[in-house]
Amino acid sequence: MEEIPAIKRPMFTKVELRQLMVPLILEQLLAMTVGMADTVMITTVGEAAVSGISLVDTLNNLIISILAALCTGGAVVCAQYLGRQDVPNARSSAKQLVYIALIFASVITALLVISPDFFLRTIFGSVSGDVLKSAHTYLILTALSFPFLAVYNACAALFRSMGNSRVSLMASILMNVINIGGNAVLIYGCGWGTGGAGTATLVSRAAAAVLMLILIKNPVNVIHLKKIWKVHFEGGMVRSILSVGIPNGFENGMFNFGKILVQSLIATLGTSAIAANAILNSMSGFIIVPGVGMGLALVTVVGQCVGAGDYEQAQSYVRKMMFYTYIFMAAMNLPALLFARQLVGLFPLSAEAAETCIRVLPAIALMHMTLWPIAFAFPNALRAAGDARFTMVVSSVSMWLVRVGMSYVFIKIFNLGVAGVWYSMFMDWAVRIAFFIPRYRGGKWKTKRVIR
Repeated sequence: MEEIPAIKRPMFTKVELRQLMVPLILEQLLAMTVGMADTVMITTVGEAAVSGISLVDTLNNLIISILAALCTGGAVVCAQYLGRQDVPNARSSAKQLVYIALIFASVITALLVISPDFFLRTIFGSVSGDVLKSAHTYLILTALSFPFLAVYNACAALFRSMGNSRVSLMASILMNVINIGGNAVLIYGCGWGTGGAGTATLVSRAAAAVLMLILIKNPVNVIHLKKIWKVHFEGGMVRSILSVGIPNGFENGMFNFGKILVQSLIATLGTSAIAANAILNSMSGFIIVPGVGMGLALVTVVGQCVGAGDYEQAQSYVRKMMFYTYIFMAAMNLPALLFARQLVGLFPLSAEAAETCIRVLPAIALMHMTLWPIAFAFPNALRAAGDARFTMVVSSVSMWLVRVGMSYVFIKIFNLGVAGVWYSMFMDWAVRIAFFIPRYRGGKWKTKRVIR
C-alpha cells in the first residue's frame, strides 16, 4: 500500500500571522507619532524650532537605526532558536541582546551629552544661532533617552521573536500618551519650546522601558529574563547576534549617515528648505509604517522557518506577506498622492516651504507604493536567514554612489533643491531592487547559518 505523506503543519496559521502583523503595524504607527508629534506640535514655536528638531532627529535616527539593527540581530537569533525548539539557548541569547543594546546606547548617550555642540557643528556646519540653540537643547534631552529606548527595543524584539507583538503595541500606546500629553503641557502650557518636546520624549521612553522590562521577566513567556542584573556574557551568543546585528547596524548607519550628509546640503538652502524637508520626512515616515511593520514581521516568520530548516514555508510566507505589504502601502499612500495640498495645509509652514512639500509629496507616495516595499521590507527575509552581509554591501554602496552622489548633482548642478534629494532616493531604491531580487531567487541565502 502506498504511504500517504503527512500533511505539514504550517509554522504560522492565518490567525497567528494576523495577530503578529496587525499589532506591529499599529505599533510602528504609534512609534512614528512620537517624533512626528514633536515636529508638529513645535511648529507653533516657529521655523527655527522646527529646523532644530529636524536636524537633531536626523542624527538621532542614525543612532536609533543602528540600535534597532542590533535588536533585529537578536530577534533573528532568538527566532531561529525557537524554530529549532531550543528554548534554553533562545533565553540565553535574549539576555545577551539586552546587554549589547544597553551598552551601545549608554556609550552614545555619554558622548552626545558631553559634547553636543561639537557633533552639531561638525555634522551640520554653520547654521543660524536660533536653530543651533534649539538643536542643542533637544539633542541633550533625547540623548538621555537612548538607554531607555535600548531596553524597550530589545524587549520588543524578544516579544516579536516569540510571535507576540501585542505587548510592544501596548507599551507604544503608553509611550505616545505620555509624549503627546507631555508636549501639550510643556510646550503649550509651560512654554518650554524644544526643551518641552525633548523632556516629554525622555519621560515617555523611560516609562515604556520600565514596563517592557517588567513584562519580559514574566515566566509565562517562552523567552523570559531571569537575574538580568547578574551580568554574564556568552561569547558564542554575542557572536551570533552580532553576525546579523553588525552588518545590519552598519547598513542602517550608512543609510542614516548618508541622510545626515544630505541634510547638511539642505541646510545650505535656508530655513524654509530645512522646514520643508522636515515635514516631508515626517510624512514619509508616517506613510511607510505598514511596510516597516511588515518588514519586522518577516524577521520573525522567516527566522522561525529557517531555524526549523523549512525553506519552502519561508518562501511561501515571503510571497504572502509581500502581497499584504503592497496592499497596506497602497492604502496608506493613496491619500498623500491624491490630497497632497490638503495634507500639507495642516502644517503652519511658510508659503515657500509649503509649495515645496506640495510638489514633492505625490512623487514620494507613488514611489512608496511601487519601489519601497521591495527595497526595504523584502530584504528582511534575507537578513532573517542570516544573509545580512549581502544586504549591507548593496545598501551601503548604493547609498554613497546613488543617493549621496546624485543629491550633490541634483542640488549643486541642476538646482533642484529639496526635490533633488528625494529624486536621488528613488534612484537608490531602484538600484537596491536590482540586486535583492536576483539574490533571493538564486537561493544563496539558504546556505547561511546564524546559529550552530
